[in-house]
Amino acid sequence: MRTEPTLRIPFGILALLAVLMAYAVLVAHFLAPYIAHWPALAQTPVYIVLGVVWLLPLKRFLIWMETGRWRAPD
Repeated sequence: MRTEPTLRIPFGILALLAVLMAYAVLVAHFLAPYIAHWPALAQTPVYIVLGVVWLLPLKRFLIWMETGRWRAPD
């Protein structure tokens, strides 16, 4: 367990925000023009899936922010 503060957490939060913004811009720039003409009910599941996909690598990233390792401690 961490007893002293580290810079990993603030840097990790800033990196997470930067990556999320880049992901949102990429989705909006490259994918939105292809599905913009679809009905709203067809667009909704696509955006829901894309809104959840970024969560997949988040667990390991949060573990790194807390422990400094990419895998959970034993």
